[in-house]
Amino acid sequence: MEVFRSRAVDYDRWYAAHPALYRSELDAVSRFDCRGGVEVGVGTGRFAAPLGVRVGVDPVREMLKLAPGALELVEAVGEALPLRDKSLPCALLVVTLCFVDNPRAVLREAARVAERVVACIVPRESPWGRLYVEMGAAGHPFYSRARFYTLGEVVEMAGGLRPARVVATLLRPPGGPETEEEAREVSLAEAERAGFACVEFRP
Repeated sequence: MEVFRSRAVDYDRWYAAHPALYRSELDAVSRFDCRGGVEVGVGTGRFAAPLGVRVGVDPVREMLKLAPGALELVEAVGEALPLRDKSLPCALLVVTLCFVDNPRAVLREAARVAERVVACIVPRESPWGRLYVEMGAAGHPFYSRARFYTLGEVVEMAGGLRPARVVATLLRPPGGPETEEEAREVSLAEAERAGFACVEFRP
């Protein structure tokens, strides 16, 4: 997590530098209505704050310092959430699983504290996923520390949780002008080709 401590501001600047991609991703996450819930791996609050999420959990204090004050912020790891069982309506994970030590444990903890879990990733085999993997191999400060997954792998890691809905965006490949794209509900197979995809899990 050292890179997030030393480069928290650089991480947050990505959203200002890529507004169309950010708005597309925000649109996808908004389709699940996690108001009043928790975001695990909240970072600087770029998703939690505008979507009405109540609690933000992250292990990196430097990231939390940049998050809006309206959020209830908790410094903790996703593998051991200091929250009561089923105390929240929704647990949101936005590009979190690729940076944690134990994604299975994070998903298990999210399901313990919330009624449903929404996990959003950059699918590894999508054009965007392959681009980020290549950038990581070339030494990108953040992508080089990420382990990207397919949606199929995330479903398998979720164990007994049932994938109820899938919403995806950024189905256009990288390389052209960055334009905002409306999110839409798709199948798991279709979502594997997207640059950003969210799966809602229920017990």
